[in-house]
Amino acid sequence: MTIRPATLDDLDTLVEYNRRLAQETEKITLSIELLTEGVRAALLDPSKGRYFVAEVEGQVVGQLMHTREWSDWRNGDIWWLQSVYVHADHRQKGVFRQLVEHLKTEAQSNPGVVGIRLYMEEHNDRAGATYDRLGIREAGYVVREQIWRNWETPPAG
Repeated sequence: MTIRPATLDDLDTLVEYNRRLAQETEKITLSIELLTEGVRAALLDPSKGRYFVAEVEGQVVGQLMHTREWSDWRNGDIWWLQSVYVHADHRQKGVFRQLVEHLKTEAQSNPGVVGIRLYMEEHNDRAGATYDRLGIREAGYVVREQIWRNWETPPAG
């Protein structure tokens, strides 16, 4: 398995994996047009987010994106793991672990990064167990949001 930064050549796969992620974890049907432009924006501007992919025999089998949050309390960046997806045929084979370990190695080699965080759908017990095994614990925070742009495909009709 190879872990590498994603490129524009990976755009279609990243879009498809993000589509599947939303459907599998939250039963949300994303707007493909909006999603494609969002992934493209991150690939073209790493300050928005950086994608990494896991490849097996030249096929992308997993992905992970991270974004940055400045922590004034810690005087450093916290890297947020987002858009985590492993193809169903490659789950339980260490793909996610290798993606996270790759990202942690990068983060720990950067003195400006003080930690990693992620959020997950609250009833995704399987993901929670995976994160626990990797030492990523509940932080004691509740995430709240107010969204102005609809990310779902509008209903037909």
